[in-house]
Amino acid sequence: MQLGTRWSVGGTAPADLTPPVLGAIASVERELADQGVDASTWRWTLTWLERRPVVELDDGTVIKVDAVTGEAHVHEPVDAEGDDD
Repeated sequence: MQLGTRWSVGGTAPADLTPPVLGAIASVERELADQGVDASTWRWTLTWLERRPVVELDDGTVIKVDAVTGEAHVHEPVDAEGDDD
């Protein structure tokens, strides 16, 4: 794993990210804004695993790139609260 970069939500992402990853980041940020989430203090963290970017938001949202297709996939954190059925 190669350590990478951190940047604020709404800030400029690193230029070496692919368009699918940049699109996924923009989609997550739009969703947060649409939900009225105050993410003004949140940051993204970019690391590299097997030469592919792994981008994680402070809330646990992770964006990974499929090794075969090159598509970016968003994995939202699982909210364990409310599962007390």
